[in-house]
Amino acid sequence: MQEITDILTADYKKDYLSNEATAKNLIFMGGRRTMSLNGTWNYTIDQYDTCLRQKWFNEVYTDSDGRTLPVDYSFDEWETITLPCSASLAKPELFWYEGPLVFTRRFSYNGDLSHQKVFLRIGAANYTCRIFLNGSYICTHNGGSTPFMWDVTDHIRTENRIILVSDNTRVHTNVPTENTDWFNYSGVYRDIELVTLPETYIRNLQINLVPGSDFRKIRIAVEASSETGNVTVTVPELEIKESISLTGHKGETVIDASPELWFPESPKLYDVRASLEEDTVSDLVGFREISVQGRDILLNGRKLFLHGISVHEDSEFTGKALTEEERMEIIRTAKQLGANYLRLAHYPHHENMAKLCDREGLLLWEEIPVYWAIAFDNPATYASAENQLAEMISRDYNRASVIIWSVGNENPDSDERYSFMSRLADFAHNNDKTRMVSAACLVDNVSISIKDRMADRLDIIGINEYVGWYSPNYEELPLLFKNSDPKKPVIITEFGADATIGLHGSIDDKGTEECQAEVYRRQIEILRTIPYIRGMTPWILFDFRCPRRTAKIQGFYNRKGLVSSDRKIVKPAFYVLREFYQDMEKDTK
Repeated sequence: MQEITDILTADYKKDYLSNEATAKNLIFMGGRRTMSLNGTWNYTIDQYDTCLRQKWFNEVYTDSDGRTLPVDYSFDEWETITLPCSASLAKPELFWYEGPLVFTRRFSYNGDLSHQKVFLRIGAANYTCRIFLNGSYICTHNGGSTPFMWDVTDHIRTENRIILVSDNTRVHTNVPTENTDWFNYSGVYRDIELVTLPETYIRNLQINLVPGSDFRKIRIAVEASSETGNVTVTVPELEIKESISLTGHKGETVIDASPELWFPESPKLYDVRASLEEDTVSDLVGFREISVQGRDILLNGRKLFLHGISVHEDSEFTGKALTEEERMEIIRTAKQLGANYLRLAHYPHHENMAKLCDREGLLLWEEIPVYWAIAFDNPATYASAENQLAEMISRDYNRASVIIWSVGNENPDSDERYSFMSRLADFAHNNDKTRMVSAACLVDNVSISIKDRMADRLDIIGINEYVGWYSPNYEELPLLFKNSDPKKPVIITEFGADATIGLHGSIDDKGTEECQAEVYRRQIEILRTIPYIRGMTPWILFDFRCPRRTAKIQGFYNRKGLVSSDRKIVKPAFYVLREFYQDMEKDTK
């Protein structure tokens, strides 16, 4: 009797625990030469994880005696799909499916492998993604919203087969955990590419104004594959040409300069280039300083009120795989609202969002999905959260638009959570001296005050409150601020109400457009009088999919958007908020 080992092995995933791709594997991407693997892939649902159990990547299936058995796959005869995409939207059968999907394709590579290195980079895949190339297991990445890379030089050939196993199964110990308030799209939904590098290459480039230098000093930090050498950094428009010596792979310098400062109304960007032997990278960088002074937020020394709105990376048509035009539509709609600021909730959005906001002049809050009841007592959960924070910081460090790193949203104020998120806040501060750290905290409903212990570890306090919706008593709102005495600025990171397009009634009828507009009017009437509130990002710009929302007025959507999910119909509350932002803008001139 033949022994088929895969059906008898419960801990089959043990073979894929090594080679975890983390922030340490990331390489600076500006100006890189890449080969896109986007396009047509074959794929299948693999609900029982048979690809991993039977090791399909070997392209031969054997029993314990080494005898070849029939295989349970036919790679090149599977259905096709175009990656990147949110696979949930590819066909009706995939919409509610959660679990492993196997993607595969063949590709040719004609590069000279004798004097160069090749890395595989994937912009994001939800949630766990395992990579196989030419019969070898390559790496695993955890986290559905950040990029990952791996050196595949020793595995790539002229003709290749690549397999990606992407698994969006919700797990309590993951970040995010199994219970969230957004749709759990499946698939590989950001770019897949090969990055070709010379043997000696630049791993990272950071450039920024030195905080507290009166906007006259620029810090440049580089990291390279070689332990020694010299990296030349140029900013032609500022007549900067600096040679930075490497010691132990790293080098850093501070130089005198007087760049034109980046503001939302004048988002000046400079062309920056760095070279090491045969390798050259580039970036477009704005120079600005964000700081906190007492209860004020300062941008380049000027007091700043953040006229904002929250936004999910979610599209009626493309899910999380937004097109560049859809990202620009977010920016245009936010500007029509009068916003100078976006909260990118509740996970890192596509890296191009920050690049577009650099160019278009919108400030950003970026966040990792430490959301609700994370397994705060689990060391592996913390390691995943810290790594996602590191990947986000590494990816977007040079973006002038990004002014706040957020380490979580609406978490219970327990000892385990305080330790977990305090360590994240410290990590953000230690790895980036140029930005503020925040989190979206809950109101203490017993004392009706801002009382979260994390407030002491944050530069700016974010507060989510839904007076007028989940808390119907409007008297609680002025009481909240009367009972609170924060010594630092507060941003109202969420408030709002559901409104179904075309549903009308009185201001007391939940789910009507009139009720939502009234909530905005009443909120603004109070919030505008509180001096320590230095910004707001009401919830949310567009309606978005959410399986938790099953009421008739919702229909599996969160309907708190100011605009419909197809981005075509504007609700009355949009104009209420716009009028407030326009008034605030007039008052500052």
